[in-house]
Amino acid sequence: MSNSAAEIRAHSIEETPFQTVSQKQGFFRGSGRSIADVWAHRELLGLLVKRELKARYKDSSLGLVWSLARPLIQLLIYYFAIGQVLGAARNTPDFAIFVFTGLTIWGLFSEIVSGATGSILGNGGLVKKVYLPREIFPLSTVGGALFNFLVQMVVLIIAIVVIAHFPWGPNLLLAPLSVVMLVVFATAVGLVLSAVNVYLRDTQHFVEIALLVLFWASPIVYPFTFVHQQLHGNWLEQLYLANPVTIAVIGMQKALWAGGLEGTGATQQAWPDQLGLRLVIMLGVSLVLLWLSQRAFARLQGNFAQEI
Repeated sequence: MSNSAAEIRAHSIEETPFQTVSQKQGFFRGSGRSIADVWAHRELLGLLVKRELKARYKDSSLGLVWSLARPLIQLLIYYFAIGQVLGAARNTPDFAIFVFTGLTIWGLFSEIVSGATGSILGNGGLVKKVYLPREIFPLSTVGGALFNFLVQMVVLIIAIVVIAHFPWGPNLLLAPLSVVMLVVFATAVGLVLSAVNVYLRDTQHFVEIALLVLFWASPIVYPFTFVHQQLHGNWLEQLYLANPVTIAVIGMQKALWAGGLEGTGATQQAWPDQLGLRLVIMLGVSLVLLWLSQRAFARLQGNFAQEI
């Protein structure tokens, strides 16, 4: 009986048609199917975002307060060390709002890139056991970073209302455009780094150094005016402005930092020409980079389970 049952079972397995659990990947095809695959697993993506947020505040009495602690401490340090001791606040009106605006948008970029880089290795158990579109792991870090960003934005808006005033006007449109562009760019960078990190584990250490350099290469704790005064609009300034993070930070500052629009004389701030157009161009470039990153990710993901 047992042999007969085994033969029946083997015959049944043999007659069962193969089902595709992944898709053939080519460099110029497969993007649509990858997006559809991620969309089909959107509920799982939401669960991963919730899991990441719960794990971050597990056994914590203060919970979400910790998402505000680091940027607030950074704000106090930079405000005192750079604003008061080095005197940057003398020529920068509403220096606290200026710094916190830059730290808020920078935190979004930094958290997406650093979190996405280690996301595949951090979910190695799931990668090895079941088939899932592996893109959902770095995308879950994007969701967590956006949640923290929204919390910090609430604090920033309250600070603007309390210690300055809200800059109503068309420049406000630069804020959502800056955020969307930076999220797309950060997702593109994080997606490809998450795949590379599986094969080259030193990638996450390189990312830490790169983020440190990129922080000081962006006008977060110093205004763009200082750069403009030194470079006078030459090709080095244009190269400086070619950094998507720089453009996103400046876009947020022009949208939310009213003091930078009202200064006169020594406190008058400089802004890049056609900032809105620069943001739109950067968004287009970032979308292309996101597509290229997904294609590179698709080519590299085949051996994730073996490498992990």
